[in-house]
Amino acid sequence: MKTALIVEDDKLISIALTKRLASMGYEVDSARDAIYATHAAVRCKPEFVLLDISLPGGSGFVVADQIRAIADFSRTPIIFITASSNPEIKVKASEYRSACFLEKPFRAGQLINAIEQLCP
Repeated sequence: MKTALIVEDDKLISIALTKRLASMGYEVDSARDAIYATHAAVRCKPEFVLLDISLPGGSGFVVADQIRAIADFSRTPIIFITASSNPEIKVKASEYRSACFLEKPFRAGQLINAIEQLCP
């Protein structure tokens, strides 16, 4: 079964994303902060990571760097999500290969398109 990792501190958003991904056939694991995100990635070996940028315990960009530093995950697609409209965040997210960016709130179709683009 395909696996996805959601790293999101907002419980309601995490639940909604979990339901959406489960309906797409993904087994979903999650972490609510930057501290446990890398451990969760190692544990579940995701096809992709849905990663909030603003997290307790650190930045989503730091988490992305930590995940990508692990050889098995150097090419794991990352979908960055944030409620911030700061254009610098979008630019920074675009610097990551095999990554894309969604600004909250986003539509289910946008998420599906991002997943299809990164995980053909």
